[in-house]
Amino acid sequence: MQLAGQRGNLVGMGTIFTQLAEREGPRSLYLGLAPALTRSLVYGGLRLGLYEPCKHVCSYAFGSTNFAFKLASGVIAGALATALTNPMEVLKVRLQMSTSSTSTIGEVRKVLAQEGLKGLWKGVGPAMARAGCLTASQMATYDEAKQALIKWTPLEEGFHLHLISSCIAGTAGTLVTSPIDMIKTRLMLQRESKGARVYRNGFHCAYQVVVTEGVKSLYKGGFANFARLGPQTTITFIVCEKLRELAGMTAI
Repeated sequence: MQLAGQRGNLVGMGTIFTQLAEREGPRSLYLGLAPALTRSLVYGGLRLGLYEPCKHVCSYAFGSTNFAFKLASGVIAGALATALTNPMEVLKVRLQMSTSSTSTIGEVRKVLAQEGLKGLWKGVGPAMARAGCLTASQMATYDEAKQALIKWTPLEEGFHLHLISSCIAGTAGTLVTSPIDMIKTRLMLQRESKGARVYRNGFHCAYQVVVTEGVKSLYKGGFANFARLGPQTTITFIVCEKLRELAGMTAI
């Protein structure tokens, strides 16, 4: 969000954490929690739940579930899930950057009044691209990592296999999606920010960022992304595998 919002020149995850806690209190670290949780319930369930059916369709139609088809299944599942939940993501980043204390409902009314219904789907293109890439990189990498570990190591189906595979998937997901995540956030915030550059679309945003801030800026917040996405991916897959086991389903 740096250079896109109104919170000053905050550089580095540690500096931002300290300044937020000192200036706005510990509660500021949980701004946008309500829409974030709502989105997680729907988005998380859909992208995980749609992956297996998409893979089965590929298997039935093409007689194969190789890595490419696993990637395609992940892209479809992630893109569909985020298309439905984009309003929650917009509300989350708006609440995080808001300089006034407002509720989620208040922010919804503000967006609808100033930008119309389409304002809730601002940045949906990059968001779908990001979700598609994230789900594809996570699910396909996790799937392939499990198979490789079972084949080449003494590991068997269980906690340790799930833990190592999910760590690999979390790393891959962060590397693939950090640039798209930054572009998506800039697009969602541009009308909320005073004096921000106007980006026409995701490609224009990426071009402007590279020209004015350098290629490294595409990975701005990358470590913070990994600090969130790494543990989240690990927990998600371990819990998902356990729930599948309890429900009598086969492992992913």
